Amino acid sequence: MKKILFPTDFSEAATNAFIHALEFAKIVNAELILLHTFEIPVYDSQFFPENYAAIYSSIELAKFEMFKDEIPKLKAIATERNLEGIVIKHRLMDGDLIYNLKNVVAEDNIDFVIMGTNGISDWTTFFLGSNTSSVISGVEVPVLCVPIDAKFKKIKIIGFTTRYREKDKKELRKVLKIAKKTNAKVRSLYVKTTASDVSLETIKEWEREFSDENVEFLVLPSDDVKETIIDFILFKDIDILTTITHKRSFFESLFDSGFTKKITKEVSIPVLVMHDN
Repeated sequence: MKKILFPTDFSEAATNAFIHALEFAKIVNAELILLHTFEIPVYDSQFFPENYAAIYSSIELAKFEMFKDEIPKLKAIATERNLEGIVIKHRLMDGDLIYNLKNVVAEDNIDFVIMGTNGISDWTTFFLGSNTSSVISGVEVPVLCVPIDAKFKKIKIIGFTTRYREKDKKELRKVLKIAKKTNAKVRSLYVKTTASDVSLETIKEWEREFSDENVEFLVLPSDDVKETIIDFILFKDIDILTTITHKRSFFESLFDSGFTKKITKEVSIPVLVMHDN
C-alpha cells in the first residue's frame, strides 16, 4: 500500500485539500498520514527559572488538545464521502514544518505529499516562497498542490507538460498509471518556442513508444509559454496539471506573480509537481 503525507494546519485550505487527499488515496490505494507541526516559542530561561518546563508542557498539551479535537472533524468528512475505509494515521510534531516533513517522508517511505494553498497570494508564496520551494526541492516524491478554490471532481483528464527529454518518460509512465486507475485520459503538452531544439523525429518516437497508452500528444508553437499553458488547461478541460521541476530558474519564471494571479483566477486546479531525478 502506498503512503500519502498530508501536512495540515486545520485551515480552510487544508480541509479542502484533505478531500483531494482522501480521493487520491482511494485512486492509488494509499493510506494517509496526517502531519501537524507546531513551534514552541523560545523563552529566555533566566526569566522563567522555575516554571520553564511547565510553560513548554502547557503549550504542548494545548496543541495536543487542539489536534485531538480536529481529528473527528476530518473523520466525519471521510464518512460523508464514503471513504471511511481509507487508513488514516496521525503525527503531531514540534519544530520546523519543512524539517519534520522531510524526516517523515524519509522515515515512513512516503510516496506522495498533498498540500493545500490559500489562493492567489499563496500560489506565489507556494511556488516561490521558502517553505514550498523547500518542500518541492527537498523531497524526492511528487507533491500535489491544491488551491483553496479547487473543488474535487472526478479526474477525467490529466495534463502533462514535457520538454521531450528522455528522463520525462519515467514521469509520464507514473502519470499514466494514475490515469488508468481513474479511467482518465492524459494530454501531454509541449510548448514549442522559436528557441526549441526538439526534433520532429523525437516527438514521433514518443508517439510510437506510447501508442498503446491513453495519451494524446499536443505540440503548440508559441513563445508565450505561460499563456499557452493556461489556454491548454482551459480549452483541453484539464482536471490536474502535472509539471516536472527542471531547474529552479525555470520553475520561478513559470510561476511568477502575474501568472499565478491569472491561473488562480481562471483555472483553479490542483498541480502535481514531479521531480527531475
